[in-house]
Amino acid sequence: MPTIRIETKIKGDKRVIFDLARSIDLHKISTEQTNEEAISGVTSGLIGMGESVTWRAKHFGVYQNLTSKTTEYDRPNYFVDEMEKGAFKRFRHEHIFQEQEAQILMIDVFDYESPLGILGKFADNLFLERYMKTLLQKRNKTIKEFAESERWREVLERE
Repeated sequence: MPTIRIETKIKGDKRVIFDLARSIDLHKISTEQTNEEAISGVTSGLIGMGESVTWRAKHFGVYQNLTSKTTEYDRPNYFVDEMEKGAFKRFRHEHIFQEQEAQILMIDVFDYESPLGILGKFADNLFLERYMKTLLQKRNKTIKEFAESERWREVLERE
């Protein structure tokens, strides 16, 4: 059961960074390489407490659907999304936002369990954990780029 922890320092408004992290539209931008599309639930705008989204994306050459739900929410400090249906046996993704020396420390804690028992553990060690970490880092880089420029307005001012 791998746990991935990523810390990203971002200069910007904490509420803006928090909202970018829960923006369906920004998520689509950050995952262009997997053709990710929100197909059910909240499909654009900002996801909130108790709401879910189903994503359709191409990973490892295969289209997959994954539904996650926001299960904890304290704007602008913390939110959690957890898988309801999908390829993983389970996952929990914590998003934490802390003020730190004139910037925001955005912390992702992605705790997941692969399916298929020992084969899933083998896949984690071989490639899956690295793959998931790279996806999260790309997402965080996009959040940082939008938050530290005026580009955040392209996504959030539509709300």
